[in-house]
Amino acid sequence: MRNRYLDLLRFLAIVRVVVYHVTGYAALALVFPAMSVMFALAGSLMAASLDRTGVPAVRRRLRRLLPSLWVLAAVFVPAMLLTGLPLTPKVLLWLFPVSDPPANHWGGLALSPIWYLRDYLWFVLASPLVLWLFRRAPLPTLLAPYALLAAIEFGILADAPTVLREFGLYFGAWLLGFAHHDGLLRRMRNRVLVPTGLVLGAAGLTWIFTHPGPRGYDLNDIHLGNALWSAAFILVAIGRAPAEAAWVDRNRVLSGAVTLLNRRALTIYLWHMPFVVALTPLVHLVGWSPRDPVGLAIRVVLVFALVGVVTLLVGWVEDVAARRTPELFPGRPRRTVAERAAAAPASPAPAGAESELVGAGAAAARPAAPRVPAPRPALGERVTRGA
Repeated sequence: MRNRYLDLLRFLAIVRVVVYHVTGYAALALVFPAMSVMFALAGSLMAASLDRTGVPAVRRRLRRLLPSLWVLAAVFVPAMLLTGLPLTPKVLLWLFPVSDPPANHWGGLALSPIWYLRDYLWFVLASPLVLWLFRRAPLPTLLAPYALLAAIEFGILADAPTVLREFGLYFGAWLLGFAHHDGLLRRMRNRVLVPTGLVLGAAGLTWIFTHPGPRGYDLNDIHLGNALWSAAFILVAIGRAPAEAAWVDRNRVLSGAVTLLNRRALTIYLWHMPFVVALTPLVHLVGWSPRDPVGLAIRVVLVFALVGVVTLLVGWVEDVAARRTPELFPGRPRRTVAERAAAAPASPAPAGAESELVGAGAAAARPAAPRVPAPRPALGERVTRGA
């Protein structure tokens, strides 16, 4: 049974990502480090899949991940090839992005969220081995990505590849997802978890405010601070996750929205940025300032509306990839087989059949008279057969 609290966290993370990309408000990343939360939730699900099916879980996870990317590539790669992208073998990375696939001048920004799939792909491939290591040495395995990131940030590993840096930045969150699945976070007592979270959070915030990036205190530019602050957030938000959150489903609108965004998370994530880029010229066209609250609110609504249209058109691909029955609107209550049969219209009956059915029903409803057994003859009495 799904934990609706974790579904709610993923819902909030997706909404936060879209709003952040429209508004550019760095405070949103501080209040809710959405990408690390998404990796932690994905790590927990990956550990559960490995426990359930073993190494074949990697293939199943990739099967669910890649088709939505291929749909995006089928639209945008030809458009980029027609507008200046050279046709080289690297274009094949759009089929399996172990590295950043090539893009032209406009595609580089519109399709920038592809880094998430690149990291996700590497994390999935590494998970069988790393989960084995994690269960034999949890703390050293968990600390390794943070040590790697510190070595890169302090210049010990200069010119580290992008994938290696991303392992240091986000794989720690993925491993915290392992810890959540194995119950390690839940078993941590508050006198350990709370001080640990406070220390990590204080260290992360200190690094963030003493090492601002080109956009100020935006976590995306301050990797070490991002990793530490996100770890503290995950320890509290996921480490103390309730076993269930029934209140989510008490509100029909909230329940439907949470289910919809969870079932279409990848489609929304991949397609929202092209609309953010396409709508940006409206700022100058209609005379809004880049920070005009009304203009930003309208852009947020327009982006969600356009993403909603695309989700209706291609979101069902996620259902097919997950081997679910394709749905246009996931999350709507579905009637059971018995409910559908009860609601099915009856075939027209011949004249007079209604009274016969009523009579038959009444006869069936009358209890049958009890059968009284014939008396058995006494011992020695001759039994005669009736003529």
